[in-house]
Amino acid sequence: MLDFRTVREETAGPRWQALFEYHWPAYEQWYLSEGERERPGYLACYNALRQHMPELLDTYRTLCKLAGGSDLAARFLSLYQPPPYITGCSQAVLASPSSTMLARNYDYPPELCEGTILYTHWNERRVIAMTDCLWGVLDGMNDRGLAVSLAFGGRKAVGQGFGAPIILRYLLEFCDTVPEASEVLARIPTHMAYNITVADSAGRYVTAMIAPDRRASIRRVPVATNHQKKIEWYAHALASETLIRERQLSILVDDEDTTEERLIAAFSSPPLFRHDYRRGLGTVYTAIYRPCSGRAQFHWPGLNLDLSFDHFPEERITVRYGVRGLNHG
Repeated sequence: MLDFRTVREETAGPRWQALFEYHWPAYEQWYLSEGERERPGYLACYNALRQHMPELLDTYRTLCKLAGGSDLAARFLSLYQPPPYITGCSQAVLASPSSTMLARNYDYPPELCEGTILYTHWNERRVIAMTDCLWGVLDGMNDRGLAVSLAFGGRKAVGQGFGAPIILRYLLEFCDTVPEASEVLARIPTHMAYNITVADSAGRYVTAMIAPDRRASIRRVPVATNHQKKIEWYAHALASETLIRERQLSILVDDEDTTEERLIAAFSSPPLFRHDYRRGLGTVYTAIYRPCSGRAQFHWPGLNLDLSFDHFPEERITVRYGVRGLNHG
């Protein structure tokens, strides 16, 4: 069971602080799961942010203060070299001269998902995003017409760099277009392999395959699942059915007759929608972003949540996950 909450707080304050206090015990346990010595010290975290994402420092300082100013919380919030973690996920862009849509399924253990859809105006751009690590982004969009989504890249490599959710936060806070986002994705180091799909209101899109041990590959590809160019981790690829899902999405987006409705329906059905919750590979939610109109939709079987920058009611939705599927209350 997971509660999804929509939270609107344009300037970080008591609502974000309450989220931190609620989730911090679990995040602290996860952050220390490999031992505190495995995590970088505060100065290393701060300097990494200052070097690679300096525009984010004011927001970071504000959040650290709201989190109580502890050394451990500040290190965690930097998302610099966090413990490794693995997701599934499928994502695709459908672009036409009149509209752009980024759709994705997030496949992960439901009990490890925050379930917070956060509306913020921390810097110059308004942002709606599904959060991770309290201010990182799993998927989202800004009011300048940029939408982003992440998927695990299907490789075991771990190195020096940031968790992808803070990189996506940086994109939404300071980029307006796919070319701007591509420059950022080419230069910021990541601690694991991820596939980042980016789309904008002008119909441009790319998928950036980033990793800690090689240069980013940024190509005009509208589809991403959980491998990078070729299969390198066969056990994960087999369990996650990454090739099957990629083929399904590729067929759909390459078909000129595929409408937005048809693509959304595909995300609600196998093989894209997965019920493998026992192994942590079940679909937790479907997200659909339309950057031209500033609309975001979150979908579960039998339930839709429609949001936008002009319509963002605060509410809670309870979703129950099981072997046979899921339902909501």
